[in-house]
Parts: sequence; C-alpha cells; structure tokens
Amino acid sequence: MELNADIQYLKGVGARRAAQLAKLGIRTLRDLLTFYPRTYEDWRRILPIAQAPNDTTVCIRAMVGSPCREHRIRKGMTLYKTEITDGESLLEVTFFNSKYAAEKLEQGKEYLFFGRITGKGYYRSLNSPEYVPVEQAGDGLRPIYPQTEGLNSRAIEKLVRQGFAVCGEVQDPLPEEIRTAYCLMPLRTAWETIHFPPGEDLLSEARRRLIFEELFLLELGLLRLKSKARRSTGVVLTRDETAAFQSLLPFTLTGAQQRAIADCTADMMRPVPMNRLLQGDVGSGKTAVAAALIYNCACNGFQSALMAPTEVLAMQHFKTFSALFADAPVRSALLTGATPAAEKKRIKAALAAGTLDFVVGTHALIQKDVQFASLALAVTDEQHRFGVHQRGLLSAKGDSPHTLVMSATPIPRTLALIIYGDLDLSILDEMPRGRQPVATYLIDSDKRERAYGYVKKHLIEGRQGYIVCPLVEEGEEGDTLAAAQEVYASLAEGFFRGFRVGLLHGKMKSAEKKDVMERFAAGEVQLLVATTVIEVGIDVPNAVIMVIENAERFGLSQLHQLRGRIGRGSEKSTCILISDHSDTERLQIMTETGDGFRIADADLKLRGPGDFFGARQHGLPALKVANMMTDGAVIRETYAAAEALLKKDPALADAQYAPLRQAVNAMFSAQLAMN
Repeated sequence: MELNADIQYLKGVGARRAAQLAKLGIRTLRDLLTFYPRTYEDWRRILPIAQAPNDTTVCIRAMVGSPCREHRIRKGMTLYKTEITDGESLLEVTFFNSKYAAEKLEQGKEYLFFGRITGKGYYRSLNSPEYVPVEQAGDGLRPIYPQTEGLNSRAIEKLVRQGFAVCGEVQDPLPEEIRTAYCLMPLRTAWETIHFPPGEDLLSEARRRLIFEELFLLELGLLRLKSKARRSTGVVLTRDETAAFQSLLPFTLTGAQQRAIADCTADMMRPVPMNRLLQGDVGSGKTAVAAALIYNCACNGFQSALMAPTEVLAMQHFKTFSALFADAPVRSALLTGATPAAEKKRIKAALAAGTLDFVVGTHALIQKDVQFASLALAVTDEQHRFGVHQRGLLSAKGDSPHTLVMSATPIPRTLALIIYGDLDLSILDEMPRGRQPVATYLIDSDKRERAYGYVKKHLIEGRQGYIVCPLVEEGEEGDTLAAAQEVYASLAEGFFRGFRVGLLHGKMKSAEKKDVMERFAAGEVQLLVATTVIEVGIDVPNAVIMVIENAERFGLSQLHQLRGRIGRGSEKSTCILISDHSDTERLQIMTETGDGFRIADADLKLRGPGDFFGARQHGLPALKVANMMTDGAVIRETYAAAEALLKKDPALADAQYAPLRQAVNAMFSAQLAMN
C-alpha cells in the first residue's frame, strides 16, 4: 500500500472509521504512520499481587484461575468476574458491561494485566483492566494516542500495526551523508520505534531522528526563502540621506538605532533585496528606524509602504510619521478598511501614478487593486501578527522590494533562527534617553479601591491613565471577568465622577475609535477604559498610570506590551495588576523586571511557542514532534547542516537530494517551491 493512499483502503477502515480518523488529521497511510503517540504506558514494572498498591496504575503478571461469571446487578449493568493468581496471591478481576473483554480471557493462560486496584484485604478487585497474553507483551512500552469520539487509543494502535504490515517502500528524505554524519537511524526504523519502542534508549534515538528531520526540513525551507529573496532587485538606493533625516528629529538617535539604520541602508544600496527583522523592546525606537529608511527611499525617488495589524496602530503610525515628515519631501497617506471610498480611490490612484511617496495601512494594502509605481520598501509592523504569506503579498506589489519587519516581541536567538529564519536580524538593545522604568505591583481585588484612589491622585495632578479590561462586554466569557463597557459605565458615574472618562474597544466604529484616541492624545480624556486594542499604537507621554483588571487572563508578553503604553515621558509611571487567581507566581515576574527578553523567555517556557506566537500568526509549517523550546541543541545542529548543504548545492539539484527537495516542498506547500 502506497504511503499517499487513502486511509479508507486500509483493512478495517471503512467510510465511518475514515471520518473518525479525519477528525485527527489522518487521511492517508502516511498520516497514520506519522500520528505519533502522545505518551506511553510502562508495562515493564511488574508487581506481585500482594505488593500492588490500591488506586495506582499497576502491571501484574498472573494466570486466569477460573471462567468468567456473569452478575446482573440491575437493568443496564452486568458485571463479569474471574480470579487471577500469580502463584502466591489471588485477585478478583471485574469487567463492567463488557462480555467480549471477559470472554477473551482463557482459563489457565498467563497474561499481563494493566489497571487500578480497589477494595481492601481479601476483597480487592482489578476493575476493567487492559490485558495482553504474556507471549505478545513485547518489551512493555505501549503507545497512547490522542483520541476522538468512537476511536480510542487501542483501536488506533491496531490500525498502526496494520499500516506497517501493508506499507510499501518508505523513501527516506535524509541523504545517507546526513544520516551518517549525525548518527541518525533510517526513517522507517524511526517510525516503527516511536510507535512500538523496544526500550527507552531506542525511543530516544527515534525521537532525535524525527526531530532532526523536521527541523532540518524547516531550516532548509527558510534558508531557501532567504536565498530567493537575495535575487536581484530593481530598486537600489544610490544616495544615503540619513544625516538629513537626523536633522529633522527633535531628539538624538541611540547608538543601536544608528547601527540598525546603517545596516538597513547598506542593504538597500546593494542589488539584492534587503530582508531584515528589526527586533526591539517596547519603546526602543523601531519607528524612528523605519522613518529613516522611508525618508531615504523618498529622497531616492522610490515609494514605501508600512502595514500594521490594527487600525489603531496604523492611525498612530500615520500621526507619528506625519509629524516627523512635516518639513520633509515625503508625501504620505493612510489607507485602512475605514478610509472613505472616495479617499481610497484618490490614494490608490496616487500610489499607481507615483505622486505618493509613502502609505501607512492595514491589510487593505495587500488588496489586488492597490498598485505602486515604484515600491522600494515594504515594512511590516508587529510581525508576529502576520504570516510569511501576508508579508509576501505586500512585497509582491513591487519589483523585489526591500523588506523590513518589526517586532516588539523579544525572543531568544536560538528560537529566532526558526521563527525568523528567512531574515537577517537587527536588535535595538538600547532605550532612548528619558524613558522611565515602570514600577509594577500585583494586588488582589480587595485593594482595588485603593488602586483607583492612586489613579485619581494622578488625574488630579494633571496626568492621564488607563484601566484595561479583558472583555468588551459582559457575558462574553463569564460573569467574573471585567468588561470594558460595564467598567466604563460604573466608573464614569461612580468613583471617577467629575473626571473625563473615555471608552475604547475593538467593536467600536473606526470613526469612534479615532475620535477617542485624538481626545485622549489631546488631554481632553483623562482616563481611558479600554481593552487590549491599546496594546500597540497608543503613544501619550502624559499617561503615567495603568490598572489591568483580571491580569491572569493575559500572557506575560502581552502584559509587557500593555505596560509599554505608559512610561513614555519623563515622569515616573506605575502599572497595577489586579488578580484574584490562586497562581500568581507567573504574574510576579512582571513586578520583578522590565526586561522584555526575560519576560518573553518566561512566557515561552510557560506557554510554549504555539500559544506564544499562534500557529497562524507566525506562518510556519506545523511541527509534529520537535519542540522549539526544548530542542535548542538540535536547532543549532540542523541550522549548520542546512547551511552547509545549501552552500554545496543551493538548488538541491543533485539526484540524491530529490526526496529531500520533495519533503521540503511538502512541508512548505504554498510558501516555497524548490524546483
């Protein structure tokens, strides 16, 4: 049976079972054989009956001493009982409503029984155990698979055994030279071992082989994307106008900003497209770096575009850039879904005609009818909210334009090799002069009124603040969570009566959001009750106090982003986290450090990269067995191996690499075609 054959044609699988398997992502024989166990039952530690403890999963080797007896105890409930013996002690075995399981036991035959014992003294019973004849027990590690309704782990195990029995040739994508150099077992051996391990050492070897393969294919694909981006570009800058840009600024760039601008400008003056990640903590000045590059493009006669994930952030960027470019030869526009139709038409015509130098927008920028006359620079902000595909759609608007992606989500460099493996990296590791650390405190709801009193004190002194809620309105997820609409109504007419309180959340119309933001920026709104819509894009230096309700509902990196909305001026700022959650150890990290890298590292360890980035957001192929947090050593190995192989054969054109090329294509599908 071919690996790509429909699973429906495997013996024992019909249309109904195929539908159940499809719920688990199993549609072909290959899917079945790569549906790895989530854990294992250890049947190797066999205990005598007398030593087996109650209420603990145990494995017992014993002989069936009597035929099964049927006991009908009430309508719908039948018990089947027998006794087993290990030669020293007796133990009752009970099955509930399972005549088939009971009758399969043969009197006088020896089995391994796996289950929990209940009862006391002579009245102990092993209830509904799993069992297997001793001669079929193997080496004692039995696979446990993810399950779905109507399809348990044992049924899947049976199908996997059947699949291996009928499986044809398994083509190994890893060439012999790689397997030998890194001491890796063949693919089929690894598959069989991870499903049915003879022991822990071989299981470890099989896992390492499969982890290596996944990460190796991933690194090859990402490095290939990077090499594709290194093809020639029609937009090469000939003049560096950075000094002129700096003369426009009312502040001095940090050394890190100057280095990042120099690296990017040097890239953009070469005949291959820049493909660079600008990574920096909240408030490190990424926007100023992007502005310098946009200014350089405009002075060289080219266009730039910046794509942001939300309208709030796009509007804030447009406001910031408009101020920076007030006395500069940069013609700018804002294009979002909320832009009026007539204005959209005018902006699109100007971009196509080349009479606009720079546009800030949301996903509206990647619509088919948005065309550029000479797009030289495509900037993506908050990169982790976009995928590789969306980034590519923006770049496709020009003739291999330069690409800059910006992220305020610091991640360890080892992990950056995976998440941003197709990009060069610039890090802003200095904060602009005058940025104040934000003092952070964690309290329970009993102290809420005191916290609000502290907020009121700041408002009276002429400062501004935020109260952040996890929900927009009551009833979204439960009655115990703070909802912005209700908190706003309560506070505006209650504790903060007489103060100018505003409301901002994602369900408001664009015009309403813009109005509230402008009034808050102008100081007309003193206290802003908001959801995480303020996470990025709000820059009000006079806002110095923030209260975050139900803080346990947010990830650490998200809390760090929210906290970054304050401390943007020269005044001391304070963030107060309110939570009644029993586990506050995670939140305590926020009170100990303002270092985004340390916070992100803790967040990754607690939540894992899948939740941290969101599979759809980071745009990477899914991994079945590798773990980006725990497999750092293998990541470094595979990165080096992939670099070395592509240096030798950039296109993997040699016939021996054909299976490898096919495997990379299959992993990346739409993102990459290695022809």
